[in-house]
Amino acid sequence: MNEAEAFINGRVLLLDKPLHWTSFQLVNKVRWEIKQKFKIKKIKVGHAGTLDPLATGLLIICTGKQTKQIDQYQAQEKEYTGTFELGSTTPSFDLETEIDQTFDTSHLTSDMIKNATLQFIGDITQLPPVFSAVKKDGKRLYEFARAGETVELKPRQVSISEFEITKIESLTVHFRVVCSKGTYIRSLANDFGKALNCGAHLSSLRRTRIGNFKIENAHTLEGFLAGLE
Repeated sequence: MNEAEAFINGRVLLLDKPLHWTSFQLVNKVRWEIKQKFKIKKIKVGHAGTLDPLATGLLIICTGKQTKQIDQYQAQEKEYTGTFELGSTTPSFDLETEIDQTFDTSHLTSDMIKNATLQFIGDITQLPPVFSAVKKDGKRLYEFARAGETVELKPRQVSISEFEITKIESLTVHFRVVCSKGTYIRSLANDFGKALNCGAHLSSLRRTRIGNFKIENAHTLEGFLAGLE
């Protein structure tokens, strides 16, 4: 089987999504490059589990017949690392929007911050961020949010098996989370801030694992393109 046939037959590609790219843009780029390189008119390419533009890390991209396995990959446990910024909130729960409120943080101690993780371990309910791709009445939530419309959100149950604070640098808190499909780390940041009574938003995020697939085995976009050559 030559390489063109391998892509059509179905391959699973592990890519490290660059900052500021949408997952959809990366899929489109990969599809276009495969079609150009191998002179293929049509090929299915899809991804398992969206990453926000401000997140980096592991994106599973499936080609050809492997696209049928997307739901299976998407359902697997995920691991993330990143940072929360304590003492302020944003409407999007991350840096996509400007800070809208600031809070007193003088009551915080490192023990309080570390112990606050405990109330989020296990099965919890979350509200998705208003700036998210979740659909309501056929529209994505971020479309309502950008138009200034308010929407009633439904809580969803997710599961967090590990949540640890790995470093505290002033109001920047480094964390690692292992969670189920559908967990919003932005919502976790917002809820974490509420639990500490100081507000918080997500300031960086990196997906390091999906099931048994690890970021160490992923290609950068440049590396993938070089491999096609």
